[in-house]
Amino acid sequence: MLNKIFEMQTELNDYVFSKNKLKDKVGQDLNMQSIITSVVKNKLNVNELPNEWLMNYSKAIKEELIELDEELLWKWWSKDEIDIQNVRVELIDILHFLISAMMCAGLDAEKVFDIYKQKHAVNLKRQETNYKKDTKTEEDNRSIT
Repeated sequence: MLNKIFEMQTELNDYVFSKNKLKDKVGQDLNMQSIITSVVKNKLNVNELPNEWLMNYSKAIKEELIELDEELLWKWWSKDEIDIQNVRVELIDILHFLISAMMCAGLDAEKVFDIYKQKHAVNLKRQETNYKKDTKTEEDNRSIT
């Protein structure tokens, strides 16, 4: 299913790029493959496509999180109820942009699953060793490939 989500997100992004007549750095029509190719070619400087689109998707994720927060209730004494359907839709909007950002970082569904498993193991180990700020290092994250 994750592969299908990546495929669908690529199609949506390419459609949005085309509909809005967006171009890459050499004036060609922008598509997800051109961003991914830039990652593969190590074009990772500030003015290159991966950074530009990671920034765009990061901003979009933040804005969608704000929309999600606006749906949630913080007054614990309130008798109001959340609109769970809209909460779900906001979460899926975040997923859309998150998948796009993952692709801009050179990740595909298989690599996401692989890195997730590795990070999951790190998180479990941190829990087992009473992980806390005083002893925190990034050494365990550096082993994730």
